[in-house]
Amino acid sequence: MVVPPWYELPPQGYGGLETIVAALVDGLVERGHHVTLFGAGRRTGTRAAFVGTVAEPQYPRLGQVMPEVLHIARVNALLRDGDFDVVHDHTTAGPATARSRPAPTVVTVHHAPDREFGEYLAALGDQVDLVAISRAQRRLRPELNWVSTVHNAIRVGDFAGPRTGGGPVLWLARFSPDKGPDLAIEACRRAGLPLVLVGKCMERAEVRYLDEVIRPMLGDDVELIVNADRSTCRELLSRARCLVLPIRWNEPFGMVMIEAMAAGTPVVALRRGAVPEVVRHGVTGFVCDDLDELAQALLDVTDLEPRACVDHVTRHFAADLMVRRYERVYRAAIGRARPTRRTTVDDVLSAPSPIGQAQPAVGP
Repeated sequence: MVVPPWYELPPQGYGGLETIVAALVDGLVERGHHVTLFGAGRRTGTRAAFVGTVAEPQYPRLGQVMPEVLHIARVNALLRDGDFDVVHDHTTAGPATARSRPAPTVVTVHHAPDREFGEYLAALGDQVDLVAISRAQRRLRPELNWVSTVHNAIRVGDFAGPRTGGGPVLWLARFSPDKGPDLAIEACRRAGLPLVLVGKCMERAEVRYLDEVIRPMLGDDVELIVNADRSTCRELLSRARCLVLPIRWNEPFGMVMIEAMAAGTPVVALRRGAVPEVVRHGVTGFVCDDLDELAQALLDVTDLEPRACVDHVTRHFAADLMVRRYERVYRAAIGRARPTRRTTVDDVLSAPSPIGQAQPAVGP
């Protein structure tokens, strides 16, 4: 399991990708697989065997090319010395090196496959097996080498607990115009409801957007919380009237929606990307087409049952379901690779010595 070098697993604060992978790793180990996690830092909170390529997480350099490229170069050197059945890569740079790896590479596409990123995935061809996280994401580039669609998932019990409700509307995301915090403020003001904005703000663009666009919009009806930790976010989710997500882009999934529903909190969102795929309209929230509809939905959410939200996540977005789906992806990747794979000189030279410590292995 290869993750980017930005955060440890599970993340202490923001980190949707890291939350998903932590649940996947632990689920695989629970089902008897030997999992080695390649990441950053000195430790992992998961049950995997952990190999760090750098002593400290590189989140201060998030967005720079070199930290991830160096991380992948070190990971690939370690892969050549190990004995692995399959590599599951969650990075951007790693898939480009798949042909040099001694095992097939499965890639979960965590971002919208459009523009240059979509062209990058297309250029990879069939050297990697692509997994979509929603049908909406897959429709953006249906010709890519998709092998499966596996919805993201969470350990539902991590969010279960007494729902107090009755609090303000909650917006929880990174500070970006794509996530629509300004629209959240406008919708709540139209509805006459207080709002709490809780957002990741570490990158320069996020800081600039918060300072130049969002702060001037604040008033007594809006509370601002920046870079909250996971426990604070969970507490806010359990107290919120609802989660509002007025996104402006084709969100490939939206982890915060299933986290909210797992806490019994309904979701009110604009109809973009995977929103209609994740939220059950009129049962676990409302999928809206414009700002007026969004404002009305914020008033109507009190008619929805918290138990229906939890049940929806348990049936469709629980970690065990995600794990079993990925098991099928891994087995298929291994089955396709073995009949055609040839031993190369590099394979022979890099094979581990029979004398010495055995390397961790991953596989069904």
